[in-house]
Amino acid sequence: MENIVQKSHKLLRAVAKEVGFEDIKSRKIETIIRRMQKALDQEEDGIAIAAPQIGESFRIFVVSKRVFEIMAAEENPGTDIKEKNIQKEILDRNMKDLIFINPEIVKSSKEQMLVEEGCLSVRWAYGQVKRAKKILVKALDETGKPFTFGGSGLMAQIFQHEIDHLNGILFIDKAKGLREISPTKNKEV
Repeated sequence: MENIVQKSHKLLRAVAKEVGFEDIKSRKIETIIRRMQKALDQEEDGIAIAAPQIGESFRIFVVSKRVFEIMAAEENPGTDIKEKNIQKEILDRNMKDLIFINPEIVKSSKEQMLVEEGCLSVRWAYGQVKRAKKILVKALDETGKPFTFGGSGLMAQIFQHEIDHLNGILFIDKAKGLREISPTKNKEV
């Protein structure tokens, strides 16, 4: 079981270090990425994670392939269970976690949205955060190849949330209406 550090951990408040190009394919970075994926997979509600959340000060985040399932379900809310299972099977075969190394936001829409957020490092706290509706990120993949990836809605929200992590910012720094919704009880934070 991979530990996810919580909000009092000093690394969550530090600006993460860039990964040197020569280090991207190193055993150390490969291991960190595997640990991030393992930590993300063990959390039923986890959809993305940044390296500082597992105690590593590197500018890396991983977006779970689960996000594509969530987005597909949101796009096709009236789809029956059998069809959703077929779609999920196709997604499982074709999708993989997305790895972003040294990500930068290169473009964001002026139009914003107020969205509900939580965080694996601020367990059971939720609040409303204002985020740009569309984001374009440039990064390196796990082989060192540069790419750009655009996203709107949930994906744009994830990009902003995870890059905040890499800059030492937690969603609770920006959130309005913070409250705790634990699996067993509801109360204000």
